[in-house]
Amino acid sequence: MSSTVAPTPELIFDTMQAYQRTAALRAGIELEIFTAIAEGATSVDAIAGRSHASTRGTRMLCDYLTIIGFLSKNGDAYQLTPDSAVFLNKRSPAYLGGMTEFLGAPDLVRNFDSLTETVRRGTITSREDTVATENPIWEKFARAMAPMMMPPAQAIAEILGVASAGPISVLDIAAGHGIFGIVIAQRNAAAEIVAVDWKGVLKAATENATKMGVSARHRTIAGDAFTADFGGGYDIALVTNFLHHFDAPTCTNFLRKVASALKPGGRAAVLEFVPNDDRVSPPTPASFVMNMLAGTPGGDAFTLRELRGMLDGAGFHNVTGHPVPGGPETLVVATK
Repeated sequence: MSSTVAPTPELIFDTMQAYQRTAALRAGIELEIFTAIAEGATSVDAIAGRSHASTRGTRMLCDYLTIIGFLSKNGDAYQLTPDSAVFLNKRSPAYLGGMTEFLGAPDLVRNFDSLTETVRRGTITSREDTVATENPIWEKFARAMAPMMMPPAQAIAEILGVASAGPISVLDIAAGHGIFGIVIAQRNAAAEIVAVDWKGVLKAATENATKMGVSARHRTIAGDAFTADFGGGYDIALVTNFLHHFDAPTCTNFLRKVASALKPGGRAAVLEFVPNDDRVSPPTPASFVMNMLAGTPGGDAFTLRELRGMLDGAGFHNVTGHPVPGGPETLVVATK
């Protein structure tokens, strides 16, 4: 006897109203609801007082945040979930609330308003191009996303074995916040880091290098990664969250430039959201494709096979993929 699940519109309704979840989370972050609860304000009146908000609005928001999984409720008292306690309390060292400044930036969100036309064309208009030269959105990225990048930065340093590598020269391409190179410098006191990015973006990297105690071994090259003079003789080139913005031929040509900056035996470390060959699993890296469709002329979420083809085409060999522990990305390492 076969069991047939009856069709339901629940997923359709949930998706059509998904903007409500985004807005509620953002409001909770901006009102510091999660921080208030972490500090002991668990009743509606206490949370409202700490957040300088109305009791009616606070009750409704906290109930909704409970429904969608960001809070729990016992009687009239609200508590943080384990995830909210770690990532949404401003006093937590792993606080990620600042990411809304980038992920919720109006320029990024607006791109999805014209998604139907983008699909028809197969590409975006120049107005929607997130990788246009000196786009100020990347300054927001550099300041907002650094906390989220600390775990993968630690993993990259571990996978590359930099702690015991002795004196090394590291090229950090499209460095943004600079965390990937900075963590290597922290792990290896003989590592020298050269960060490349647009001038405005590099301010964040320089500030982070100072804050994290490696400024004496951290210098910058301001300019576009495709045209800037990298110099040469590097042991490691970090190409993190960069290739997905461009089409495969552009990536291959760029990786040839990267190869020319490395010494023989040097390694390229490419961090990407890498879906399986079916392109629909695992969900998080596979879903990243939507960001590329809505915000880049030819970017994509590349499979490991595609990345290997690019690196092979650029003259690299011994290409290996390493899932980053605890995250959705994969580190692809290749040798010149």
